[in-house]
Amino acid sequence: MRVAVVLSLVLLTNCTTATRHFRGVAVVHLDVDGSRFDIRVRGNLAEAIRINPQYAPRLGPLRARAGFAMAKVSGCKVTGVLGDQAVMTGVLDCQDAAPLPIVPSYDCRDVVQWLQTSGAAAYPSYTCSRP
Repeated sequence: MRVAVVLSLVLLTNCTTATRHFRGVAVVHLDVDGSRFDIRVRGNLAEAIRINPQYAPRLGPLRARAGFAMAKVSGCKVTGVLGDQAVMTGVLDCQDAAPLPIVPSYDCRDVVQWLQTSGAAAYPSYTCSRP
């Protein structure tokens, strides 16, 4: 019985660890409209791991939130987000732009305003503040 409890705890601690490509990269915690992410950036890729419990999250809204979080942390445009409801990887387009300074924590809320860029997907607009 003790072995089962210890094994369960060990497996649960791995739920928020970085994937192989992002190991050793500094993490930034970001709250976006009720979803909390651990964001890691390496090269032209960013990883968002959702670390808060949510009942039956759908990938569509989470993809937009994770994309926003990756863009906020990296200072680059996110051209695509792939993954599932727990771990998402974004492709970054930095175009030789210097990344924005990283602030350790943000609190972002949806302002219920949708933005449409020419030929791109619609993303929600967020307002962010440091707690």
